[in-house]
Amino acid sequence: MVVEQIYTGCLAQGAYYIESNGEAAIIDPLREVKPYIDRANKSCSKIKYVLETHFHADFVSGHLDLAQKTGATIVFGPTAKPGFEAMIAVDDQEMKLGNVVIKVLHTPGHTMESASFLLIDEKGKMHSLFSGDTLFIGDVGRPDLAQKAANLSQEELAGLLYDSLRNKIMVLPDDVIVYPGHGAGSACGKMMSKETQDLLGNQKKNNYALRHDMSKEQFVIEVLAGLMPPPSYFPLNVMMNKQGYESFDAIMQRGQRGLTPDVFEAIANETQALIIDTRNAQDFAKGFIPNTINIGIDGSFAPWAGALIPDVKQEILIVTELGREEEVITRLARVGFDHCIGYLDGGFNSWKKAGKEINFITSLTADEVAAVMQNEPIFILDVRKKSEFDSEHIIKAISAPLDYINESMMKVDKNKTYFVHCAGGYRSMIFVSILKARGYDNLIEVNGGFKAMKDSGKFNLTDYVCPTTLL
Repeated sequence: MVVEQIYTGCLAQGAYYIESNGEAAIIDPLREVKPYIDRANKSCSKIKYVLETHFHADFVSGHLDLAQKTGATIVFGPTAKPGFEAMIAVDDQEMKLGNVVIKVLHTPGHTMESASFLLIDEKGKMHSLFSGDTLFIGDVGRPDLAQKAANLSQEELAGLLYDSLRNKIMVLPDDVIVYPGHGAGSACGKMMSKETQDLLGNQKKNNYALRHDMSKEQFVIEVLAGLMPPPSYFPLNVMMNKQGYESFDAIMQRGQRGLTPDVFEAIANETQALIIDTRNAQDFAKGFIPNTINIGIDGSFAPWAGALIPDVKQEILIVTELGREEEVITRLARVGFDHCIGYLDGGFNSWKKAGKEINFITSLTADEVAAVMQNEPIFILDVRKKSEFDSEHIIKAISAPLDYINESMMKVDKNKTYFVHCAGGYRSMIFVSILKARGYDNLIEVNGGFKAMKDSGKFNLTDYVCPTTLL
C-alpha cells in the first residue's frame, strides 16, 4: 500500500495518491492531471477512482479531465448532485482498491455532500482518514460557505458539523492518520496549523473544536467566531466543480500564445482583457505597462487572483518572467480563470525595447518613510487583513485590507499622499497597482512592509494582541 500527499503551497491544498496491488485512487486532484497519471504509470498502476471530498470552493478540481483520460470513476459523497456522470456513494459504503478498502463517511457541515474517506489497510486496520474540509490540523471547516445551496443557516450547518465530528470522526482510533484538504494559508478555515498531517489522537487533545466537554451550542459559537466574508470567487469555483468546465488542455493551448509588443498592445486596446504582471514587486515598480496590475507569481498568486478579479470569465493577458508563462496560466486555471488569451513574448524587456509607454510606482524603504515623517505628517495605509491589523499596527495607520479593495479604496483621498504597506511588500504592491490603474497617483509603496517598519524602531506601534483568527 502506498499513500502520498501531494501538497501545493500556493493554495495550501493537499491532494492524495493511494495505491494498492496495481490500482490507484486520487483524492481531490488539482486542475492539471498529468502528474497523477505519470505517478500511476511509474508504478504500472491503473487509476480506478477519483474521490472528491466535496464541491470545492477555493480551487477547480481536475476530476473531469482525470476521469476522461483514465476511465476512472468519479466518486462524491451522499446528496451530491453533479452535472456529469459520477458515483454518488452512500454513507459507510466500502470500495475495494487492490488489497485495501476505502470507506465513505458522510460528514456534512462544511457542505452537505462533504465526505471523509477512511483507508483500511490489507490487514483490516483503520490506517488513515482523508478528511477534506471537515477536519483540519488545529481547526475544522468553516460552515458558512454552503448556506445558500443547503438552504440552511450557518448555525444549522455548524450543528451538523458538530455531529459529524463527534459521531463519525472522533469515534475512530487515536492512531488513525488525519490527512486534511488544506493547511495554514487557506481561507477554508480560520486557525489551521502549518502541519499537513497528524494523528487523530493528537487532534482530539489539541484541536479546540474536538474538546470532549464541548457542547453543541459552544461549538457553534466558537466555530463561527472570527469568520470573515469568503473570497468572491468561491461560489464561481463551486459551480464549475459541480457543473463541469473546459478541458485543461484547451486552456493551455489558448493561453500559451506569445504576442509581440505591437500585437499585445493591439489586443489590450481592442478587448476588455486585464493585464496581469507576475514579476517581483520591486521589479514591477521600476517599470510596467500602463493599467497593469501586479500579482507576483512567487506568492499566493492564485488565491489573490481569485479574490481580486470579479469574473472567472475575464479575459487575461500576462506579463511574466521568461519561461514561467505555463506556470502562470496553470495557476490561474486552478482557480477557474480559464480565459488567458496570450502573453508578452520576451517579457517586459521586449516592451521597453519597442519604445512603448511605461509607468512607475514609487517605493521607499522604512527608513526613507521615517525621514519624510520627521518633516511632515503622513498618512499610512495598512492593507493587511483585519486580523493582522487588530493584532498590531502603527498608531494612526488606516486599515484598508486588500481583501476588500473596493471598500478600502473609499478611504483614499486623491488629494492626499499615502504610504502603503502590508506585512512584507507583496500585497501592498498589488494594492497600489490596482488603484493606480484606477487613476490614483498619490500612493507610495513601503518596501519591506510592516516588518521593516517595526524593525526600524522609528514608528510607534500598538501593543501586540494575539489574533483569534487568521482570516
